[in-house]
Amino acid sequence: MAAEYSYNSFYLIKDGEPWFPIMGEMHYSRYPAEYWRESLLKMKAGGVDVVSAYVIWIHHEEAEREYDFKGNKDLRRFIMECADCGLNMVLRIGPWVHAEVRNGGFPDWLLKKGIRVRTNDPAYLEEVKRYYNVIFSQARGLLHRDGGPVIGIQIENEYGHVGGLTGEEGERHMRTLKQMAVDAGFVVPFYTATGWGGAVTGGMLPVMGGYCDAPWDQRLEKLEPSGNYIFTYERNDHNIGSDIGLGAGLTFDYREFPFLTAELGGGLQVTHHRRPVATAGDIGAMSLVKLGSGVNLLGYYMYHGGTNPKGRLTSLQESRATGYPNDLPELSYDFRAPIREYGQISDTLKEIKLLAMFIKDFGNSLCRMQAHIPEDNPLSPDNLTDIRHSIRHDGESGYVFVNNYQRAYTMEEHRGVILKADTGKEAITFPPTDIPDGDYFFLPFNMKLSEDTVLKSALATPLCALDNDIKTYVFYTDRDPAYNIQGNMNGIRIVTLSREDAKNAWKVRLKAGHNAEHIGRNYTEHLLISPDFVLQEDMQPQVLLYGKGSICFKIFPDLPHTPEGFTKTGMDNGFGIYEKMFDTPQPEAFFRPVEETAQQIRTYELTIDKLDKNANDVFVHIDYSGDMARLYLDGELIADDFYTGMGWDIGLKRFGFPDKLMLTVYPLKQDAKVYLEKWPLMENGFACSLDKVQAVHEYVAKLML
Repeated sequence: MAAEYSYNSFYLIKDGEPWFPIMGEMHYSRYPAEYWRESLLKMKAGGVDVVSAYVIWIHHEEAEREYDFKGNKDLRRFIMECADCGLNMVLRIGPWVHAEVRNGGFPDWLLKKGIRVRTNDPAYLEEVKRYYNVIFSQARGLLHRDGGPVIGIQIENEYGHVGGLTGEEGERHMRTLKQMAVDAGFVVPFYTATGWGGAVTGGMLPVMGGYCDAPWDQRLEKLEPSGNYIFTYERNDHNIGSDIGLGAGLTFDYREFPFLTAELGGGLQVTHHRRPVATAGDIGAMSLVKLGSGVNLLGYYMYHGGTNPKGRLTSLQESRATGYPNDLPELSYDFRAPIREYGQISDTLKEIKLLAMFIKDFGNSLCRMQAHIPEDNPLSPDNLTDIRHSIRHDGESGYVFVNNYQRAYTMEEHRGVILKADTGKEAITFPPTDIPDGDYFFLPFNMKLSEDTVLKSALATPLCALDNDIKTYVFYTDRDPAYNIQGNMNGIRIVTLSREDAKNAWKVRLKAGHNAEHIGRNYTEHLLISPDFVLQEDMQPQVLLYGKGSICFKIFPDLPHTPEGFTKTGMDNGFGIYEKMFDTPQPEAFFRPVEETAQQIRTYELTIDKLDKNANDVFVHIDYSGDMARLYLDGELIADDFYTGMGWDIGLKRFGFPDKLMLTVYPLKQDAKVYLEKWPLMENGFACSLDKVQAVHEYVAKLML
């Protein structure tokens, strides 16, 4: 039987219970279809419950009435893949989406008609009606009411903030679009609309956003401290879309709706003029602050990076040539997302997985805990001195949130801090602790471990619980955890990890042994810790570990026997330690210069030797200095990059594991109107060189039990 979904003013509801999902954006038309399933399972392993995806009009109808839903644009196949992976979906059907796409997603032919787009012009609405019907023909039979994964539809994007009508006229337009979607057949539990910056919502469920920086900002300097690192009841981020619209307040009564995000930046897509680098800490701290401010849906844009498709008539990226204020790479839409352009797992995924694992096991109760922001919590991001803190509780138990992180700025260090949590019924005092610059965490109080056992307080953060014959609660900290427990620990166990081990932790289910039979399950839950990526398919008795050269992991509870192909190398506090080596040598990468033009543009030939085409992938890491680089295979442009100083990674699998490539590097001049956090060394007033190329195999080892 299909689940029932609804919401109240505090949280989403699934089958009558509070529901705290993790949502992640992936654009199917920006990623190879043959790898969709692998990527969706990676997203699920990162904690994603709901996949959101723009349906980008120009990708499907670049030429009028010539529809393209083949290959990477096969929307129906993508929806079915989500269903097969056990993921729900929110389709963001526009018609205008932005998404750093040419014309915000509108096809050129539509703009050439002279229609007043994003208005109530009947000619425009007729085109949208036809487009919605075409999209629905791909989704027919796959909505939630049909047993499919599509539980939500987003209408438009930033409407009334970035273009469109405002006030009651704008609200009426949004209601019209929603009704057109319903008339087309899109009948779903949730209808959403972006709500920041004065956008109108037409009465739909507003979803909010927040980014750690603003690559679209036209300034070429370090920005002021971001308000997304301050605990506040304010849901609005005035900075989103500030390049093409002025920020304004909310157009809806926030007290009537739960605090949900759909565009919490999972990274940043750099523009040509502005190239801030989003780090794992930037995203992790911002996510924690939103959680402490009362968010009950963490939705990331983007969660999975991608590559723009090549247009038949034009390139399809946002550009100043098309009237937009930013130039984007022609192909790359990497976004420094948790899962990057070629499917690489970034440190950001591991960072935000700390919250996702917690929410998976404790989100139901967290939903019921409202945010209480103390009066002494600073409300200005310019305040880099005072401790930023918040409390979420239900009148008895809850969590204290602390953030001493501000992207690009140094926070004051605090020593011997005594944190307090006052629920109105009881005041909990934590032991003294130090809070250095860059630290962010949350701590439990009055956490019920069993009917007669309560964790009064701890200087450790809950990660997850293993629900086996002995209930195991997993916490992490680099402090003395200082557990204050009342009651007996019969049938309960606490495992404490370092923060680094927690980032590398994955909860997996393996075929049960005798110790799980009495709790009526055919599986046991284990905590597997590995620096590599761990992926589990729900219906398969295996875990896939992605590693480079060798794969090692430790697991708790220990395994009853050593998996085939692995060697047990020891024990560590109840964790069994296992390792698997790969005999295939790593590839070797070479390069040589082949051309330099009068404009200082330099071209190099890259050669990759000892390629193992049976590997899961081969990643080439390129360190270059310049404005941008473009990669060619047999004369065709296959990848591009704007220099950030962080290097550039390319996966070769999708290109058939080529062993020869051509790379062109364009010069970055000393007086270039570009914001960079890390400038290259300049010679004679410019930088243009290929400095280093490396290659590494990625392998998959199946852990069969």
